[in-house]
Amino acid sequence: MRLGTGIGYAGGMKAAAARLQDLERAGIEHVWVAELYGVDGVSLMGYLAAVTEKVQIGSSILPLYSRTPTLLAQTAAGIDLLSEGRCILGLGASGPQVIEGWHGVPYDAPLARTREIIEICRKVWRREVVEHHSAHYDLPLPPEQGTGLGKPLKMITHPFRDNIPIYVASLGPKNVEMTAEVADGWIPTLYWPDKARDVWGDSLAKGEKKRAGDMGPLNIVAGATVAIGEGLEHLRDRARPNIALYVGGMGARTQNFYNNVFQRYGFEAEAAEIQELFLGGKKDEAAAAVPQEFLDATSLIGPEGHIKERLAAYKEAGVTVLNLNVAGPDPVKTVEQIRTWIDEV
Repeated sequence: MRLGTGIGYAGGMKAAAARLQDLERAGIEHVWVAELYGVDGVSLMGYLAAVTEKVQIGSSILPLYSRTPTLLAQTAAGIDLLSEGRCILGLGASGPQVIEGWHGVPYDAPLARTREIIEICRKVWRREVVEHHSAHYDLPLPPEQGTGLGKPLKMITHPFRDNIPIYVASLGPKNVEMTAEVADGWIPTLYWPDKARDVWGDSLAKGEKKRAGDMGPLNIVAGATVAIGEGLEHLRDRARPNIALYVGGMGARTQNFYNNVFQRYGFEAEAAEIQELFLGGKKDEAAAAVPQEFLDATSLIGPEGHIKERLAAYKEAGVTVLNLNVAGPDPVKTVEQIRTWIDEV
């Protein structure tokens, strides 16, 4: 199990770079850059490529609606070139509120679009002449839809690699099945290692059965907050507002993927309560309604015994990249200790 972490723009670029350089030396092997609807993620990925040596640099995530498939391929090829083969293209559908509200494009056919984008990206990196015609993407554009001058093209430059890893953020049964079939990695959210197979096991199995034999096993990326020591259990409560945001407010009342996951974990009543409170403006009460059982099971906060137990659970669940959000005062020492314990469990 490898270690990862997230890096953002907070505190400025030089501070972010210095943090990552220290963490890279301590054992962090993956860094993830988010985009959402703030500053773009690609600029930071390129900057981090210049100031690191070994860490894999992944987008978590680039929304698949905000760029054309070929631009996504070009973007990943650019980061891969800058980093000399350390890019991971993390893709996701995001949600209708962001895609239609921020980007102003219809949120339609996320599964089909994801599958087609992956296919097109891999064609681009192999420097094939790109021709793709479907209900969602027409390359080149048919004459009746444009000037009629478009022609099939292949990438001018030679990518550093012709098969950049593609990880997909997915939660729904069919989307997870598709991810297990065609992606190199899977980025779930609100991942509970002890119950993940109950929720996604069938979908993963169906997708893996159709997976090409030369792809290798599916990588699984999960995250946890870490703080090592006695009497720190109260720090687990820091996760409450973010969980409440996702379960209660990330999406519409009738379409919230994260709320659905919580329900599938067996928290039907809690999911409904959190959403009702959050959408009613009672965010603190929504956070307080997050089940303690979930907080305890998904944190690496506490004494050595608790942390080793949780590390073993993530490992047993098949997690290959564990993203750490360090809550303690010494991130470098914490990462070094977790690295040692992973080898022991």
